[in-house]
Amino acid sequence: MSIPVALVHCAAYNPELLTTSIQACWKSIGRFFRPGDVVLVKPNLVSSRQAHLSCTHPQLVRSVCTLLLDHGVRVQVGDSPAFGTAGQVARVAGLTEALRDLKLPIRDLNRPVQRHLDCGIQVGISRHALEADLLLNVPKLKAHSQLLLTAASKNLFGCVSGIRKALAHMRHGQNDDLAMLILDLQAHLPPTTSLLDAVTAMHVSGPASGQPCSLGLLAASDNAVALDTVIYTALGLRPDQAPLWREARRKSLPGHHPDQIATALLSSSALDFSAFQLPDRLNPVSFHPCQLVKSTCRRAWLKMRAMMNEN
Repeated sequence: MSIPVALVHCAAYNPELLTTSIQACWKSIGRFFRPGDVVLVKPNLVSSRQAHLSCTHPQLVRSVCTLLLDHGVRVQVGDSPAFGTAGQVARVAGLTEALRDLKLPIRDLNRPVQRHLDCGIQVGISRHALEADLLLNVPKLKAHSQLLLTAASKNLFGCVSGIRKALAHMRHGQNDDLAMLILDLQAHLPPTTSLLDAVTAMHVSGPASGQPCSLGLLAASDNAVALDTVIYTALGLRPDQAPLWREARRKSLPGHHPDQIATALLSSSALDFSAFQLPDRLNPVSFHPCQLVKSTCRRAWLKMRAMMNEN
């Protein structure tokens, strides 16, 4: 059976247009929501740097949360930035304000639970993610200095708690180790639906220092690998050019080949990504040890300040 991937034109972050487009995507892939379920909405809150572009657009996250609340589910919103806190990045990105009247706080995906991945690496996955009935993955399409391009699969790496994610980038950022880790992680997560923000993507560089590229697209699937494959194909890439695609093919993961996928609403041939520029070269390690020390100290300070404010 073919894996459905929904593609829909969405020219702007207009609330009405977003709502219509999201509903069309979910309907076409057969996604339904059970009242009372806990759904963790996981945007990309990568960094305060260029947060207006590097993070998932706040209006898209708001539209997703509003629709979920209308379905009667218990909505949580969270991420685990490599540096800083989810609350800090969300404020800069405008997400805190966008969700204020919905009374949905932004939580850090902390409380790590140790899991051994098939690749032999041990990671700390947030208990908040593991305990959700459904993970609603809302990534941003971006060029990436280590992985060439990131869409649905890479954003799930944010379920690894805090500084552990930065350490994994540093320790396993060379060759295909990082791609292997990211893909092996998915087997430990709850059922996942991805909704890709490619209305305005980040290209040239990334994941936090690129330039805007208007693509006017939303894409959705219950299979992150399949969604990524559609994007790779639309860009005219080969599996050997993209580490995550190369690793998915090596593992023969469902969705790694275009023949396994059925696109809905739009065909992949209707996508025009000619304006999207990929990085000229890949940098295998993007995190310096000094950054890790600085981030750890900042997290400790923010936690202490929050405790002082409570008292």
